This record gives sequence, structure tokens and C-alpha cells, in this order.
Amino acid sequence: MQDAHRVSEGDTVPALRLRVLRDGHWQAVDSDQLFSGRRVIVFGLPGAFTPTCSSQHLPRYEELAPVFLARGIDEVICASVNDSYVMEAWAREEGAQYVTMLADGNGEFSAALGLLVDRSGAGLGRRSQRYSMLVNDGRIERCFVEPDDDGDPYTLSDADTMLRAIDPEALPPDQVVMFSREGCEHCARARELLEQAGFSYVEIPLEADVRGRVVGALSGRTTVPLVFLNGQVVGGADELEALVYGPTGPPESRPT
Repeated sequence: MQDAHRVSEGDTVPALRLRVLRDGHWQAVDSDQLFSGRRVIVFGLPGAFTPTCSSQHLPRYEELAPVFLARGIDEVICASVNDSYVMEAWAREEGAQYVTMLADGNGEFSAALGLLVDRSGAGLGRRSQRYSMLVNDGRIERCFVEPDDDGDPYTLSDADTMLRAIDPEALPPDQVVMFSREGCEHCARARELLEQAGFSYVEIPLEADVRGRVVGALSGRTTVPLVFLNGQVVGGADELEALVYGPTGPPESRPT
């Protein structure tokens, strides 16, 4: 079951009073305040703390939010048919810093968009269909709505699709992870190289009792640091230096 009129590209965002979480506080704002004279991404999802929403939809928009902001987007908003208490707890759980939460507790915003669907069969009641849209000065410029099928489809409304729609040449940020151990001088060197190269990275220190098994299972190696870049093994500090500076090494090591 779905509301009759579903918004599409070229439509105006419905005029409603909305509740959004900003700077740790809930604010009641008119939709005109959110969208007029601004470029805003809104993505809607079935529910806070649900599997795809928590593992993919919200985290990827949070990850790519700085990329969107650098391309003229004023705000990235996550809308869900949940009350403000649940949305605030979810934002805390997910560590959301960039994405603004919109609590559509009564489903009014979703219904006005024509995207309120019946999930009673799954015990969820009325929920938002999964979607994303780019709103430019109150008008929907791009709109991606997942089909209302079984199995919670998630192929159109993701952050990467929205990024390509805004800037087809844009590259998502590199995903970098470094496994390390406390007091390791080579780990400190790798950390310095990553920072010099401008990589945003996650560092995972490993305790001695699991280090060998984790590193060995992932790479066949036995020592840290172990750096991964976009799903590929880079290696230790030496391999990372070669990646960052090329075969000639850092400037101070080059012959004059």
C-alpha cells in the first residue's frame, strides 16, 4: 500500500513543519527553512537500527558527506518514520557528525512525498520507502526511489549513486586501514607517511595474542604495520613509502 501521488523530479518539496537534530538539539523548522535557497540531499529509509539502514545507507552518506559539502551541497538529511528519541539514539550509535536527522514520527513527510508504504507484514507498520533526492531551492532536481518489492531493494538510493549524479567525475574518498601495535617504530613511520600523503585512515592496534593470526589470515604476513588501501594490501612502511613517493623515495632521500 502506498500513498497515491509520489513526488518526482521537478516537483516542489511539500510545505510541512519538520523536526531535525542539529548541534545535539531538536528543532522544529518549516520545510521552507530547510530547502529554500539551498542545495540539500535527503535520503529516506525504513527505520533506525534496521540492518541495511545501519550497515550501509546511513554510514555511507556520513562517509561521503564531506565530499558532498565540497561540491556545494549545504546539508545531508536522513529521514525516517521514527520518533526523535530513537533517531537521536541511532545518531549516537552510528557516530553521525555530518548527517542531519529528520524524525518523521507520524510519517507526515513520507506521506506528503507519496513514499509512505505499508510494512505491516514485517511488523513495522507504516514506513518510508527507501529513496534519495537532491533538492535545489525547494525543487526536486534528482530523485532515486527503490522499488516497493520484497527483500528491501537497495540499488538506487545509495550515496555513491547520488555522488555520480551530482558530479560524474567525482572519486569517493580512499578507504585506508592500518593494523599496528603499541610502541612499533615502523607503525609510527607508516602513520607519518599516511598523514603526509593526506590519507584519512582507521588504525586498529592488535594485541600480541591475536596479532599473528589476524595479520596472517588477511595477508600471509607476520608483522605490522599492515596497510590496506581500497581493499588491496599495500604492505608495511616500506611498501607504503614506495606508494606515496614512488621508486625515488621521499625528497630528502633523493640524490642532489
